[in-house]
Amino acid sequence: MAAKIRKGDNVIVITGRHKGRTGEVIEVRPSEARALVRGVNLVKRHTKQTAQQEGGIISKEAPIHLSNLSLLHPTDKKPTRVGFKMVGDKKVRVAKRGGVEIDG
Repeated sequence: MAAKIRKGDNVIVITGRHKGRTGEVIEVRPSEARALVRGVNLVKRHTKQTAQQEGGIISKEAPIHLSNLSLLHPTDKKPTRVGFKMVGDKKVRVAKRGGVEIDG
């Protein structure tokens, strides 16, 4: 199945503790149905100092479920669902709000 949310997309959180926050997708984990979004769902990790990195309390993004995310429309920056259509022999993503091609 084609991915509706991909790395580099701008998304908005539609439910949960971080509702309304927006950010760029850093990583998508399809097997877990989760994604990492920059600046959303930050957690603190207490890490021990090593030769490569400094220790202390580090903030980093935790994965958030894909069902809690919605793609931001490219022009009006509102949440939109994603559909697909064929353009020539390529399958492209299309925003359901307005029918604008997202990539392609």
